[in-house]
Amino acid sequence: MSIVQSVVTWFISKRFKQIEQYWDNASSIQEKTLKNLLRSAQNTDFGKEHHFSQLKTIADFKKSVPIRTYETFKPYIDTLMNGKQNVLWPSTIKWFAKSSGTTSDKSKFIPISQEALKRCHYQAGRDTMAFYCRNHPNTKVFDGKGIIMGGSHEISELNKGMRYGDLSAVLLQNIPALGRYLTSIDLKIALMDEWEAKIQKLAEQYIDKDVSNISGVPTWTIVLIKKIFEISGKDRLDEVWPNFELYIHGGVSFEPYRTSFQKLIPSEKVNYVQTYNASEGFFAMQDQAKSDDMLLMLDYGIFFEFMPMGEVGKDDPQTIQLDEVDLDTNYALIISTNSGLWRYQIGDTIQFTSRNPYRMKVSGRTKHFLNAFGEEVIVDNSDRALSEACSKHNCRVVEYTVAPIFMTETQRGSHEWVIEFEQAPTDLEAFTKDLDQFLQNVNSDYEAKRYKSIALKIPTVHSVERNTFYAWLKSKGKLGGQHKIPRLSNNRKYLEEILGFHSQQRSDVGIK
Repeated sequence: MSIVQSVVTWFISKRFKQIEQYWDNASSIQEKTLKNLLRSAQNTDFGKEHHFSQLKTIADFKKSVPIRTYETFKPYIDTLMNGKQNVLWPSTIKWFAKSSGTTSDKSKFIPISQEALKRCHYQAGRDTMAFYCRNHPNTKVFDGKGIIMGGSHEISELNKGMRYGDLSAVLLQNIPALGRYLTSIDLKIALMDEWEAKIQKLAEQYIDKDVSNISGVPTWTIVLIKKIFEISGKDRLDEVWPNFELYIHGGVSFEPYRTSFQKLIPSEKVNYVQTYNASEGFFAMQDQAKSDDMLLMLDYGIFFEFMPMGEVGKDDPQTIQLDEVDLDTNYALIISTNSGLWRYQIGDTIQFTSRNPYRMKVSGRTKHFLNAFGEEVIVDNSDRALSEACSKHNCRVVEYTVAPIFMTETQRGSHEWVIEFEQAPTDLEAFTKDLDQFLQNVNSDYEAKRYKSIALKIPTVHSVERNTFYAWLKSKGKLGGQHKIPRLSNNRKYLEEILGFHSQQRSDVGIK
């Protein structure tokens, strides 16, 4: 047994004694977490403003602190990014995770404290591997190297003492010594912001190493694997890395990619582990080998609340706690964290699959969105991009819907639009190019995926005749105010039905 494996075995035996408390003491663990958070932050600007020192119960906390989204939290974050400390959290905030924006900004900047790095994100990394080793006791994952598909970071233009970047880049920049050893990571390569060069360098760095695992979003992982094939002349990853056994994924649904990965890595010994992490925190991970639902992690310095969907959008929405949740019911996730996010509505919806322990799955978003490749496009992004393109090309839109064209082992992914114009553009190809560029302008994650078309190709846009959307709804018996076609979807159901309906209509009147 290697030294690393011995350390992991010791850690597992110690850690699982703590995790076993989740089964019988979930509510008390969460109540203790909230009390610790309030005690730590009582002398911050936010803590004083909301009387943290006087709050004794969860009910007191809910009454004193309103639920906020990023837009309503932004003034506090702007103050932090301009150099003032002790605003939301007592320890010094130097790092911000940059993710795709909201209705008012191209990007969001989420503060990350040292406590969150150590007690949440890095603890989650250790726990993920601990569960994996428990489920696969004969693993040799630590005998090889790991690849972390990270982003880039840069010095903030607002204050030279502040840095921001993709969450993965922030984690890589601060990664503990053991993590650097296990990945043999070259930060100069891992944090490059020129993705074409980065993929090339990563492939060259690792192609001759004994790689046993990869962590990252599927989009960039597929791009890397294809580059490995290009350099090596192989067409199976197990021919390049015979000891490869683990892929850890999160951030987007893995189902559309599963078939592609199985073709790229046609080996029965490869295991897939799902995690639920975001810029705001690490929330859950797959703890069972045979099931991909995830265990909600209760001792990472995050206090959870759950908002029934009927409360979403209300002026004073109500939330419930863990001991009140029902199974197979959608809840909007509300978090308070050890980075100073307080009753923050993250935008995700979840469903519980088990109450003892609390296991869950991500079920969607509180708003329509498109996140098949990690691009996190929201309706406001697509509306704004479409408006700009229409203004430039003197056209008008009646209705539209967008869905992904999923990656395959041979093709890059992209977005596919179906647009019903009241007045169509004279040059649809030029319109498509501008629509693509305007969407990049308002969404930094989409912009990154579109860079030099490495991950995503330019969108495909279909122009359909007037009344196509109305006629399709009518054919489904779904006319009326409550029946609307999603503008954005992570599956192709609506788009393919509409395109098929449109094709049939044209055929019926003799149009080819």
